[in-house]
Amino acid sequence: MKLIASVLLFVTAAFPQAAANANKAYKTKEGRDGVAKTLDNPNRDKNQKPEEIIAAMNIAPGSTVADIGTGTGYMLPFLSKAVGPAGRVFGEDIAPDFLDRARAKVASDNLSNVTLVLGSETSATLPANTVNNILILDVYHHFDYPDKMLANISSALKPGGHLFIVDFYKKDRADHIRIERDDVVKEISSNGFRLIKTIDHTGNNQYMLTFEKPSSKQ
Repeated sequence: MKLIASVLLFVTAAFPQAAANANKAYKTKEGRDGVAKTLDNPNRDKNQKPEEIIAAMNIAPGSTVADIGTGTGYMLPFLSKAVGPAGRVFGEDIAPDFLDRARAKVASDNLSNVTLVLGSETSATLPANTVNNILILDVYHHFDYPDKMLANISSALKPGGHLFIVDFYKKDRADHIRIERDDVVKEISSNGFRLIKTIDHTGNNQYMLTFEKPSSKQ
């Protein structure tokens, strides 16, 4: 176990943390508690428009989806309903205390098709070739090691599966957002994904990008 921990420490130290500024509030329990209050804000639906996100994802009943960076589990009820009782939802986060809050939501909402997963800064630890759709909502700008995360995401997606990024424009939150939308497209495309759709999710505040994992025949 000590050897594994040392290897993980070396991996995270050997590469620059791309989103260090965005992650300052997440480094302490007190900071995460403050973030959790914004994630659980009862008025969040008005600005986040979760139903529009679900509609744009075009989720098939019985399919498998993953919510990477699920936080307190805000999107889990919406995703659970979309896949239906025959489907499956993975809710992933790297903070155990966030997952504790998500676990409480899963229990209170009786989300029997949801499985919570503890990831890391470099991997979402999702099983290979199992997921049809992956949602990354307001989280991509927190990836410290995007290339490593995208490699695991690609491995988890089935060929032809879709990756959905919903995030803020850098022009509005320059102190928090790492790169602008077009550079997000370039970064993800350079990691083997194909952009198939771009829309403004909430006016000039957020965008939504849809990528496809090419099938092995392409």
